[in-house]
Amino acid sequence: MNTLFDKIWDAHVVTTVEDGPTQLYIDRLYCHEVTSPQAFAGLRARGIGCLRPEKIICMPDHNTPTHDQDKPIEDEVSKTQVDTLTKNAADFGLTHYGMMHPKNGIIHVVGPERGLTLPGMTIVCGDSHTSTHGAMGAVAFGIGTSEVEMVLASQCILQSKPQTMRITIDGKLDKGVTAKDVALYIIAKMTTSGATGYFVEYAGEAIRSLSMEGRLTLCNLSIEMGARGGMIAPDETTFAYIRGRENAPAGDDWDTALAYWKTLKSDEDAVFDCEVTFCAEEIEPMITYGTNPGMGMGITQHIPTTEQMSEAGKTSFIKSLEYMGFAPGESLLGKKIDYVFIGSCTNGRIEDFRDFASIVKGKQKADHVVAWIVPGSWEVDRQLREEGLDALFIEAGFEIRQPGCSACLAMNDDKIPAGKYAVSTSNRNFEGRQGPGARTLLASPLVAAAAAVTGVITDPRTFL
Repeated sequence: MNTLFDKIWDAHVVTTVEDGPTQLYIDRLYCHEVTSPQAFAGLRARGIGCLRPEKIICMPDHNTPTHDQDKPIEDEVSKTQVDTLTKNAADFGLTHYGMMHPKNGIIHVVGPERGLTLPGMTIVCGDSHTSTHGAMGAVAFGIGTSEVEMVLASQCILQSKPQTMRITIDGKLDKGVTAKDVALYIIAKMTTSGATGYFVEYAGEAIRSLSMEGRLTLCNLSIEMGARGGMIAPDETTFAYIRGRENAPAGDDWDTALAYWKTLKSDEDAVFDCEVTFCAEEIEPMITYGTNPGMGMGITQHIPTTEQMSEAGKTSFIKSLEYMGFAPGESLLGKKIDYVFIGSCTNGRIEDFRDFASIVKGKQKADHVVAWIVPGSWEVDRQLREEGLDALFIEAGFEIRQPGCSACLAMNDDKIPAGKYAVSTSNRNFEGRQGPGARTLLASPLVAAAAAVTGVITDPRTFL
């Protein structure tokens, strides 16, 4: 009667405090430059080291510039954070993939591609999009800096056990509908707080049909509806993805691991605290029109009107549209855009660039559009060059930049100017997220590609 979440959680419980939190063992801590400095400072102040350094992987990604990575970082704050992580990793004997290292990239892209993220694991990082790793059949969630210190010191964390939710997508996805569209559709239906307090398991025919990379995209966005994390039961798609990767089990160890991984699924009679079902055929390519990821709609639809909204809801809705320069009831098709960004831990994997290329091949970027193509890791950069996608993009007028979080959150040089519209494959469209005054429309790589070549918001199915 156990859910997948229960099975993994229960297997990692060290002790339980009566009427209090659970002491949970953590299999993997991913550590980046933004949320770790104070945690390491705490260890130094206490005169202690890391309990299990082999379980910890460090790499910079948020502040990483996407050009001239072989030169010193110009921004002093960014440079300090990146340099501090380098020093902390060295001082505490931790694995560190620094800038220009062939294993560097966005931490949530590198973990799965290097076989560091495996089914049945508990995984944490001082970053909300740690939920990405749940796609591999792991319990993965973001934590705060004080909790990072806790894991560094003890390889455990104190956590209250969340409730469970299953979101089932029945049916088959239509042409041009990607995992990003599924995620934005769910968030639009659930709202940005609809899964608060829950750990979500995604299930159903449409979910099983997703590639591993699509599943990573879907789980990445779980946090945007308030969920503690998201996960998908591992299956043959998962096992094929893992097999042969650098840190994956091999030989007899593979057989042993595989036998265990095949048990990682919710029992048929498992009871979830909440069940939600959607129909795959109702999902079309999505785009956001507001200032949170829940303000999304099918690309052929119109922005909602304020009828039947509460006064409080109406006020925040209008404020959001005013920031975006849109009006209730308006269609976005044909709206001029200024920037296109493809990358981030949401859509910075090789499959995303293949999707993007499927539309831009043989075409030219619109003259007025600035487009940033940012691989999620050096491994993805290698793959797209090996497949000839670099030549295709350059021929179409695009610029390929070096790996990093880039314009997802503008902690680096890649900022969208105030008032400009950016169709972005990233995960958040908050006010100023991509730069002060920037206007972000979240979308899939297919929608981004269609906008890049036409210069306006376009239904990508017209190209397919």
